[in-house]
Amino acid sequence: MPRLLYSFLLYLLLPFTPVKLLWRGIRQPEYRCHLAERYGFYGVRPRQPVIWLHCVSLGETRAAAPLAQSLMQQYPAHRILLTHATPTGREAGEQLFGDRVNRVYLPYDTPDAVARFLNHFQPEIGLLMETELWFNLIAGCKKRNIPLLLVNARLSERSARGYGRIAGLARQGLQSLSAVAAQTEQDAERLRQLGATEVTVCGNLKFDVEPPENTLARGLALRSLLGESRPVFLAASTRDGEEALILDAVERLAVPHLLTVIVPRHPQRFDEVAALLGKRGLNYARKSVIAAADTPVGDTCTVVLGDTMGEMFAYYAACDVALIGGSLLPFGGQNLIEACSMQKPVIIGPHTFNFDWVAREAVNSGGARRVSTAGDLVDTLNELFMSSETRQAMGSAAYRFSQGAGGANRRILELIGRFLPHG
Repeated sequence: MPRLLYSFLLYLLLPFTPVKLLWRGIRQPEYRCHLAERYGFYGVRPRQPVIWLHCVSLGETRAAAPLAQSLMQQYPAHRILLTHATPTGREAGEQLFGDRVNRVYLPYDTPDAVARFLNHFQPEIGLLMETELWFNLIAGCKKRNIPLLLVNARLSERSARGYGRIAGLARQGLQSLSAVAAQTEQDAERLRQLGATEVTVCGNLKFDVEPPENTLARGLALRSLLGESRPVFLAASTRDGEEALILDAVERLAVPHLLTVIVPRHPQRFDEVAALLGKRGLNYARKSVIAAADTPVGDTCTVVLGDTMGEMFAYYAACDVALIGGSLLPFGGQNLIEACSMQKPVIIGPHTFNFDWVAREAVNSGGARRVSTAGDLVDTLNELFMSSETRQAMGSAAYRFSQGAGGANRRILELIGRFLPHG
């Protein structure tokens, strides 16, 4: 009964989904592409047996890179199918893997659309990244005896409370999964309390993500555009409302010639942040413009807007100190592991429930500092930019932390091997 009601509500909402996609397409035109896939209609099916990996958006796609690479190596006779829900996730899949994988949108979770998807691709195994619980999809896989695993699974206290409001449906879905690979024991316990049974703690795949081979070269090239002798502060993956707080803090800093680089999390906000910088009368430059012209920013430029995608490792390589966005306001925080792996001192705000264990352990390691207020951010930045020794020590601690927490990829592959023998 819980799933019947869930499906009924989805069907009520389904007529409004084209309007939503077209509306989102105003700011991000890619939402108007591949519309039929959203409803379970696809083109040519791969000829090889399919291993299906669902990565909803950009972060999950990047995190899944080590796993996808390993799957291609261990199962060369199979074809990897990546499914996404956002254009940024789909674009990241293309950047990372090119034509070595197939990429489509996962359909809306109505029974008929799910049936069309599963009947078309007939995956031998399905892997859902992080917290992607789609109950008709889970039921459809169980009906067809398709092993379905939730991997790199995380569940914050806030999300657990949300699923607790639909406890019967959540329990039914979790118990229908073939296995769950949780990031931490805390995630595992929350999932068990909701009804999951086959739960194993495997760690976080994001620790196994390797920087691209040309990261250092791209970082050096970017730093030459920013100014090799200027102190550079990076605000990475910022969310709506955070840019204003960051700019307020930067205005109070006592750091001569500081250059602030702001990289919004979502590309549809690039113009919005540019408008904010213009409204404040700041002398700013767009990264896309200075890179195309191969022209360094002038001494009077105080802010660079990072309006390019797929270059976060290069941004980290080019900065001196990195603030992780999504953590100053209650968005839950963005991935800080990449900054740690690039040996940068990391600053996080008070809201990191999406990366609770990672944030806590990064702070305990000495590689990250947590700030609670804008005043704390000002004090911390002033301190770090006054002492290169402190920055170097924090960067080294961050790197040791990131290198010591790997291994999730190997453990998840072992779990997958229980359901899909190698070869």
